Amino acid sequence: MRIEEHPILSFKRGKAVKFHYNDEEVLAFEGETIAAALHAAGIKTLSHSHEKNRPRGLYCAIGNCSSCIMEVNGEPNVRICVEMVHEGMVVKTQKGKGDIL
Repeated sequence: MRIEEHPILSFKRGKAVKFHYNDEEVLAFEGETIAAALHAAGIKTLSHSHEKNRPRGLYCAIGNCSSCIMEVNGEPNVRICVEMVHEGMVVKTQKGKGDIL
């Protein structure tokens, strides 16, 4: 299930690419965000709250909240709702209170 429309962002489907998310290979398309590709792959939980460990998913999709912060290619605190997917990138869930700035 791919996100086809959004009131602010546009998703133009380019060529198929693959990237790694927590050691799993995920199919994506150039022109979509990492969060959109994960959502389409059935991955709805992007992080957990620090105090109560409640699941957090795609929320604002415009980079304003912190529900989708992950490590991308070794760089922590990337908002994956606005970061475009690229062939071969490595995306990891962040864990622990010290990981989010």
